[in-house]
Amino acid sequence: MTVTIKDFYADWCGPCKTQDPILEDLEEDYGDRVTFEKIDVDENEDVANEYQVRSIPTVVIEDDDGVVERFVGVTQRDQLEDALEEAGA
Repeated sequence: MTVTIKDFYADWCGPCKTQDPILEDLEEDYGDRVTFEKIDVDENEDVANEYQVRSIPTVVIEDDDGVVERFVGVTQRDQLEDALEEAGA
């Protein structure tokens, strides 16, 4: 089972800078079990559109079957951990 966190962000986005340390902490703890991807929406509009990202930060957690959970806005670590557990990380 592959679990991936896709972090949709932009350099100019203030709330994205708040989200970064939360995801960096998670990556330290889950990095061996979860793939972390940072996706700049300005440089990857096609991917952002594919995931229907309208606001950032948006964090999408996926497993082999597709999207397990999606969070819009700054999301706290405990919510992300719960979704990771649900995804089988």
